[in-house]
Amino acid sequence: MFKMYSFVKCYVLHLILFWGTVSGIHKPATKHKVVLVKDNSLYDTLGLSSIGLSIDVFDKAIAGRNLMSQNQQINNPDILSIVDLSQSCNAKRLYIIDLLHKKVLFNTYVAHGRNSGEEYAMSFSNKLNSFKTSLGFYLTKDTYKGAHGLSMRLKGVEKGINDIAENRGIVMHGANYVSESFISQNGRLGRSQGCPAVPQELCVPIINAIKGGTCFFMYSPDTYYLNKTSLCKL
Repeated sequence: MFKMYSFVKCYVLHLILFWGTVSGIHKPATKHKVVLVKDNSLYDTLGLSSIGLSIDVFDKAIAGRNLMSQNQQINNPDILSIVDLSQSCNAKRLYIIDLLHKKVLFNTYVAHGRNSGEEYAMSFSNKLNSFKTSLGFYLTKDTYKGAHGLSMRLKGVEKGINDIAENRGIVMHGANYVSESFISQNGRLGRSQGCPAVPQELCVPIINAIKGGTCFFMYSPDTYYLNKTSLCKL
């Protein structure tokens, strides 16, 4: 009698799970549209080519953002930030994009670590006190007021690539050495201790736009990174 009861119980549970899956009961609600990789129409709509971001870098950023969204690592997949470190620091190589409304929110300067290179960032590290930039995908976190005013913590999500960013104190903050006047006087943008520092006057609106769980991608065509990462494989 007990065996028959166990059989019936298991059969009923399987039926519930099967019909629940078919009817969508067990499927999580999708709040945000998932942008497909190789979405040339979106790239064109955003006008990214005209402001210096290649479709290859954009596609890599979208691929990583999609995986982070699927893994429930980000709270708001609609906002995507890209730092293209293949470009000169004298170029506006930070792109903050609203994917939902198909709009570039910010396109401005961003610093790299002082030991990563001069005009171009060429060397990267995930080590304490390296004063180098760490590449890869990050999750934007909470804010605080520190020596540089309003700042935002960043959590690296790629093991062995940027996962000690929080211990290193890697944050977004404003800096007076991230400006056209500094470039005019010194021939290049100023450099940080590894943080993606932005222009002082744009720091607050940028941080308010991307804080609290959005995707932040720092890219370089660095061979070690591209071989090691699993997030931006196309």
